[in-house]
Amino acid sequence: MLFIKTLKISVVKRPLVLISRCINSEARISEKTIDLYQQQYIRDSWTNITPKILSHLDRNLHLRLNHPLAIIRQKIVKYFYGAYLSPRGNPLFSVYDNLSPVVSVEQNFDNLLVPKDHPSRKKSDCYYVNKDYLLRAHTTAHQLELIQAGLDNFLVVGDVYRRDEIDSTHYPVFHQMDGVRLIHQDKLFERTPELKVFEKSYKTYLNDSASTISDCIDQQKQPCHTLEAVKLCEHEMKRVLVGMVKDLFGETVEYRWVQTYFPFTQPSWELEIFFNGKWLEILGCGISRNEILDRAGVNNSIAYAFGVGLERLAMVLFDIPDIRLFWSTDSGFLNQFKSDRIVKYKPISAYPQCTNDLSFWLPENASLDSFSVNDFYDLVRTVGEDIVEQVTLVDRFKHPKTGKSSLCFRIVYRHMSRTLTQAEVNVTHAKIGAESMKEFNVIIR
Repeated sequence: MLFIKTLKISVVKRPLVLISRCINSEARISEKTIDLYQQQYIRDSWTNITPKILSHLDRNLHLRLNHPLAIIRQKIVKYFYGAYLSPRGNPLFSVYDNLSPVVSVEQNFDNLLVPKDHPSRKKSDCYYVNKDYLLRAHTTAHQLELIQAGLDNFLVVGDVYRRDEIDSTHYPVFHQMDGVRLIHQDKLFERTPELKVFEKSYKTYLNDSASTISDCIDQQKQPCHTLEAVKLCEHEMKRVLVGMVKDLFGETVEYRWVQTYFPFTQPSWELEIFFNGKWLEILGCGISRNEILDRAGVNNSIAYAFGVGLERLAMVLFDIPDIRLFWSTDSGFLNQFKSDRIVKYKPISAYPQCTNDLSFWLPENASLDSFSVNDFYDLVRTVGEDIVEQVTLVDRFKHPKTGKSSLCFRIVYRHMSRTLTQAEVNVTHAKIGAESMKEFNVIIR
């Protein structure tokens, strides 16, 4: 566990229920199994994790000295260490930054009240090890087990994995920080003990998944909470998170709160700042669903939770134009960042793009709607690796006579440290075409 070196603080013991990445084990995929962190998983029809994605495990960019993501992580952790202190002057928040990214479907979705039909569960959106396990899609996946372990104030930092489009701001692996603070009734109403966290009577939706989404849309409060408890918790949460944003962007930063929906908080908000002439979403947050606390065995408490993407913050604060740069090992990039200073990135060089289109006919049993573009993006990443800068679906066509469907993708190639020749791009492009024919049974046009 990495703490800010300038602060004197004791090491927090990790609960035994958590699996830490203390062993840097090599990930292996065989015909029938996947070996991750000395655990063997049986492959099945849900398995869609690729060797390219597995190669990013244990890179721990958020823990690398002087890395932009580590600098952002340190600044936020340092802020929370100072924002919440015990009567003896010690930080209340503990930090968990090296937990295994392999989690169960229960951890990633069920424990967080994500509906069974929610699109985020789809095979096309996540990297599944098998039907029961996946690479976490958010660090919120560890929330319930940490609360069950008795923690009231904690931050979780780590790499998360999502199948997504390919452009300068999206990458299948990125880094998140989640935070949770539980406030007991005695602390919340210290000066007004006659007030309570919970209503005298209310309906619980713990086992009523059919009503979960509609009930979460109510932005005033959850049925169980008193309005006084929600408003006090909301006030504290917004004050602390605005303070964090001001610590990062300066006291004069312009901000606004936007109501939104998350399955695991109610009410929920996004915090946006006005930066370089436009509004940017910085984080999501809200009052934790009481069903989560109830499952963790917590009584007479209310909680708030938030989540923030480290790459998004770092790209804005450091003026980093391409998300692939975070994975660079080029000293010309890494040596620009030192300690906890926010400096503007200076391009080490500018190399030209090479653009090729790839069109193919879908097999007869596939339609324009049924073909998963994220499957194609993963194939492109696997074959083209990080010389692929962007992939865009530029045309969807259905032949009026034959009924056959066709897709056309524009693939932009650019190397981060040298000039690519069109000849070597053509070789990679041909391999992508050949693998597409093999994987998806398509016909190149």
